[in-house]
Amino acid sequence: IKGPSNEHAYAAALGSAQKPNDYHNPLYIYGGVGLGKTHLMMAIGNHVAAAYPWLKVKYCPSEIFQSDLIEAMKDKNLSYFRTRYRSVDVFLLDDVQFISKNADFTQEEIFHTFNYFYQNKKQIVISADRSPSDLSGLEERIRSRLGWGLVADIHPTTYELRLGILQAKGEQLGVTIPNRVIEFLASRITSNVRELEGAMNRIVHQAGLVQKPISIDMAQDVLKDLLRANDRRVTIDEIQKAVVEHYSIRMADMTSARRSRAVARPRQMAMYLAKQLTPRSLPEIGKKFGGRDHTTVMHAVRQIEKLTAEDHSLADDLEALKRKLQG
Repeated sequence: IKGPSNEHAYAAALGSAQKPNDYHNPLYIYGGVGLGKTHLMMAIGNHVAAAYPWLKVKYCPSEIFQSDLIEAMKDKNLSYFRTRYRSVDVFLLDDVQFISKNADFTQEEIFHTFNYFYQNKKQIVISADRSPSDLSGLEERIRSRLGWGLVADIHPTTYELRLGILQAKGEQLGVTIPNRVIEFLASRITSNVRELEGAMNRIVHQAGLVQKPISIDMAQDVLKDLLRANDRRVTIDEIQKAVVEHYSIRMADMTSARRSRAVARPRQMAMYLAKQLTPRSLPEIGKKFGGRDHTTVMHAVRQIEKLTAEDHSLADDLEALKRKLQG
């Protein structure tokens, strides 16, 4: 399901799947937990396997790569390990941030494996939870290579994207979910897609058990633990404090009438985060920002959604703020 938060990564993944090594090599996909990195990597592998059956594809979480390497070192059989990993045409290495900064030999092996694929014009796709430059646990020479090709990020989901995901999930499960329930879930569960789909599965399962129609009351009862965790996640005061610190402005700027871009953009960012991360209504949010009208908040939300789809620097700011607030 495409939306402003993932369309760049989707297009990059599709290009790499349709033309392995002809499009962008390496392809580096990054984003927060549960936003679809592994989903896209699996899609690339499945597409290549179907469209180019003569090509060998290998998907591998980084922990498995490291574990296999340790076993090969114990057995003194590194040549077998290298043959096994390098005799493929498309190599998908997932969650590279889990490679320990102390695992010197693993980093060395990744460095040479990367060079082998790159020099032999074989497609490499790598995922992580942050950009190459922010992978402080990896050596500089590896981080540099990860950024050689195309770097595509996945941003937190928008309300509209969550609606689309839930509607598609309902169709996949073959059940009819009332629109009010879908809208309720999309507005209350904002952390990640994995949690969102899990909530849908729980509701559908419960409806099947008790043989009752799905309703908001049922959703609230079945998901009370999840909704409580989401509600508690963050307050508007915490959001404003984080944004003020991030952009080095004054707390008074959150409620002031100043319209300079240096102040207005962070204020819009804070309004957007308040809409995404709290259950507060638009009028309630507006009140916390100097008594602004709910239409002003809605404009801020739409503006940030539009800008983060176009401006990667702003999107990175948004992701950093969400990680800080939700961490």
